[in-house]
Amino acid sequence: MTRIDFYVLSATTLEARFDFACRLTETIYRKGYRLHVHLEDDAMAREFDERLWVFREDAFVPHVLMGEQSLPPAPVTLGWEAPPEPGIEALLNLNAAIPSWFSRFERVAEIINQHQEVLSAKRECWQTYKSRGYEVKAHHINS
Repeated sequence: MTRIDFYVLSATTLEARFDFACRLTETIYRKGYRLHVHLEDDAMAREFDERLWVFREDAFVPHVLMGEQSLPPAPVTLGWEAPPEPGIEALLNLNAAIPSWFSRFERVAEIINQHQEVLSAKRECWQTYKSRGYEVKAHHINS
């Protein structure tokens, strides 16, 4: 069964959420998982793409926006509509809603911060996972 992890930040800004998402993406990549980051739309995907290049000077996370060619396939994909190709083990969901295809991944990560819109959306996600019988773990991060 898919493992669901919620990372709960004390910060209130959307920027802090994105910064943590970059660090988490790097961590997941360094652990050897192929990762798909599910975002709201094209604009959010392009912003996250840019942040992955600059979030830390000594970091490099090979990634590609879905639909762009990458040979060999990049270990991290960024998208907002369709599910990624098979073989990707982890999902970082930065979308307000849970994608219908989330259960195909071994692990799903959600990030909550204290921004009211994010709190409301992710509380609903938490309840949805729980009501479907998934074990949900919370990790409180001092940010």
